[in-house]
Amino acid sequence: MTACTALLNQVRHGLIVSCQALPGEPLHGSRIMAAMALAAEAGGARGIRANSPADVRAIKAGARLPVIGLHKVDYPDSPIYITPTLTEIRAMAAAGADMIAVDATQRQRPGGESFADLVAKARAELAVSILADVSTLDEGLAAAAAGADAISTTMSGYTDYSPQLDGPDFALLAALVERSPVPVIAEGRIWTPEEARRALDLGAHAVVVGSAITRPQVVVARYVSFMQGNSPT
Repeated sequence: MTACTALLNQVRHGLIVSCQALPGEPLHGSRIMAAMALAAEAGGARGIRANSPADVRAIKAGARLPVIGLHKVDYPDSPIYITPTLTEIRAMAAAGADMIAVDATQRQRPGGESFADLVAKARAELAVSILADVSTLDEGLAAAAAGADAISTTMSGYTDYSPQLDGPDFALLAALVERSPVPVIAEGRIWTPEEARRALDLGAHAVVVGSAITRPQVVVARYVSFMQGNSPT
């Protein structure tokens, strides 16, 4: 059994908790994210999604769950920031990520490189498993054809050509499940256990939840907005 197969088996039909806090947010810091991952593990999560080599190392040092690692880096010639180049993939592999999430949208990549070329270079150099973060059906199918081990709906709503929804993009999830040759992971604006359950019922291999669990300032803002008579933001 390959490491990728073992990871996908472990998270199958389970919850992956995204433990991320950006600079300037109250919970930013590898020690806090490692504690958050331990709390997620204690609650029954099957995996963790984490940003930056430092956070991945800290989480791997404590939690026993597999970690999907990504490295958010801005490049001046591209809107893509989730593990944009081979440099970030190398950093994630060195940090011990069990799978590496990479933006696989159709947008311009740093240096004009294609997602397919990036995957080919990574596979030639490193023994890595790739999770393709996509925003449309075509992107998902292209990512699978390029060699991605799994696909995630992470980027739906975060590209200007994908549906701008308040909640999860269940239509994209269902379409990918029907046509993708690799497992499909649901991610993006999943706020309730009922939405997570619906994603599984639609055929998601696993479900990633982040802000609703690990970004309390966002959760509090939703409560406050609703209590003031507005729809949750």
